Amino acid sequence: MSSTDAVPTEPIHLDAAADFDDYIADHDVLLVDFYADWCGPCQMMEPAIESVANDTDAAVLKVDVDQHQALAGEYGVQGIPTLLVFADGELANRMVGAQMEDALTSAVEAHTA
Repeated sequence: MSSTDAVPTEPIHLDAAADFDDYIADHDVLLVDFYADWCGPCQMMEPAIESVANDTDAAVLKVDVDQHQALAGEYGVQGIPTLLVFADGELANRMVGAQMEDALTSAVEAHTA
């Protein structure tokens, strides 16, 4: 990602699975939230996810597992929420289940300058 591009301060919702790799390539650090609208723990985590998007140098990408089942399968998502941290295009961290905001922040800040 070039220094002139601002990191989004709100979570991005993945529309097309074909765009997933572009998001990984376009952002130095990307937190990917595999979720479903009907998932209670996913809903409870929403404020923490929004806070990470707003307060860190990481971009946040939300992937609806009902809409993107093949993508979830490709990344071995068996339970939701599953959160993946990509740094410099590589998978750097995987968290399964509801996480506290400070755990998410620490996971992304470990890879931001």
